[in-house]
Amino acid sequence: MKIVDIDDPKYPPLLKQIPSRPDKLYYKGQWDEAIFAKCLAVVGSRRMTTYGRQVTTELVEKAALEGITIVSGFMYGVDAQAHRAALKAKGRTIAVMPCGIDLIHPAYQEDLYWQILNSRGLIISESEGQAPPAKWSYPRRNRIVAGLSQATLVIEAALGSGSLITAGLARKFKRKLFAVPGPLTSSVSRGTLQLIKEGAVVVTNIDDILSLYGLDRQKKVKFRENQFKCLGRLEKEIINILSREPKEIDYLSRQLKIASSKLGAVLSLMKLKGFIGQERGKYYVGKSFFGS
Repeated sequence: MKIVDIDDPKYPPLLKQIPSRPDKLYYKGQWDEAIFAKCLAVVGSRRMTTYGRQVTTELVEKAALEGITIVSGFMYGVDAQAHRAALKAKGRTIAVMPCGIDLIHPAYQEDLYWQILNSRGLIISESEGQAPPAKWSYPRRNRIVAGLSQATLVIEAALGSGSLITAGLARKFKRKLFAVPGPLTSSVSRGTLQLIKEGAVVVTNIDDILSLYGLDRQKKVKFRENQFKCLGRLEKEIINILSREPKEIDYLSRQLKIASSKLGAVLSLMKLKGFIGQERGKYYVGKSFFGS
């Protein structure tokens, strides 16, 4: 069993600063100082929407590509998507469990559990063995998620959700709090919109986050500008439409006054180049266009 106690020099320095720090941490995986150097907590709704999935994937992949460690709570929804996006970008991620270190919870995410361990990531818990999760253990877990990180990013959250507990802890620990705005009509946007009203930093692109870590993406901004210049007229019009909101091919066909059969060939080529993506019948601007 691997343990780091509070008197060990390896104990994460940021976590040691919080008033409710755990006396010891049980862990699996590769523990080193580098993984704790630049940590971003990413939390959100278990009832993740398509919008939430897209935003989580885009922001987390770009953060991970810049060397930021993604910290989350391993639950289904935004947590799991954040871990997966970090792994897809070949980045490192830390999963903080609400149960004993030897228990995989939820069990059906065993594949994600081993992907984290096989990618130089960490599984952490303050409980040993097969201790099951309890109602009280989730907010206890959340203080570790927030405590390990220089900042917390809330993607989607309902009012009264566990994500707002983590956000409150980040504020209590005097860490930066970021929130992604969402549709006024969505129940899982009400929590993030409330955080923004209370002073959380609005995230509209990855640069809003990277500046906190002293990272510069000017080269990638220029990459995106050059990418746009290289597009044809029709491709630019498609990007401009999809930059506002994901749309179906029928909508694009009507707006562009082009037959769906002809437009489909253009969209397929743009997908191959990574300029756009498609999910549930709707096209959206892809990460390759943004220089990730």
